[in-house]
Amino acid sequence: MSSDIAPYATHPDMPQFHNMVAESDDELRAFGAKARADDIQLSFHPSQYVLLNAPNPELTKKSIWDLSSQAEMLDRRELGDEAVMITHVGGVYDDHEASRARWVDGWNLCPEHVKRRLELENDDLRFSAADVLWIHERTGVRLIFDDKHFWCLNPERLDMRETFARFLATWPAGIRPKMHFSSPRTELREIKQKITSKQREAAKAGKANGSKALLKAPVKATARFKTVLRPPTWTGHADFTNPFEFATLMRMAEGLIFDVMLEGRSKDLSLLRLRPDLLRFAPDIAARFGITAQEATDDEEQPEEGVDADGEADVDEGHVEAAE
Repeated sequence: MSSDIAPYATHPDMPQFHNMVAESDDELRAFGAKARADDIQLSFHPSQYVLLNAPNPELTKKSIWDLSSQAEMLDRRELGDEAVMITHVGGVYDDHEASRARWVDGWNLCPEHVKRRLELENDDLRFSAADVLWIHERTGVRLIFDDKHFWCLNPERLDMRETFARFLATWPAGIRPKMHFSSPRTELREIKQKITSKQREAAKAGKANGSKALLKAPVKATARFKTVLRPPTWTGHADFTNPFEFATLMRMAEGLIFDVMLEGRSKDLSLLRLRPDLLRFAPDIAARFGITAQEATDDEEQPEEGVDADGEADVDEGHVEAAE
């Protein structure tokens, strides 16, 4: 769920909204009943400005207020312990170990209804799976495993299955844990850049600017913008889920019990595309999720009229003789 459901509930300059969560008790209870009836696991992912390890104590205090408000919304929905708030450790602030330890201090300041629902995720840039396990050992906070983040940041070279199992074991008994999965972006990026007047004058004079940037198209001397081509950002989320990567994870984790939250940028479309892909490329994994051939056929988008589907393999499997 969006953290902006109650955008002003903790706004310091708008006290008239500070009771908006309590005043919405009936509506929240109704939404919670709907979620329970449909067996939907709800969660919040507070923004990057919610930090328990901030060097500024006032920012930590404000962050705990934000977390308290979101935990209250989950409580008023009368949801069980499966409804959580997922957060990251935060910034490094020039001292990795001190920042990690400061998260523990922030946790100790949190009220019990926040601790009950707070969940810590390994990230892809600053705090690895080993870091959040270190924090768990000192706080008991439950952990959520992010597959792509583990690939991006694992300097300790932890074993994936063993680490994943340790994360799952931090969840309360009787609650099915969940994890995050996404595929990295692979497409060539097109970045629109402004051309300065100095660069335009140099171009008109026929002077090379020395840039080795790969351009989408030649740039006219009078152009005000240019499109630069850049390689992928591997830490970014792809629109869809790569079925081969997903199947590899599921086979690695065979025997472990958990739910998967897909983080494809196309949202539900990513799931609807993955179902027939699994049936085609990884039927053993499709069976684990109960995906049937009929369901996959219903989900799969058929080729548009006049567009041929790939009917042949992409490699020469020995059926075609080599040209002389």
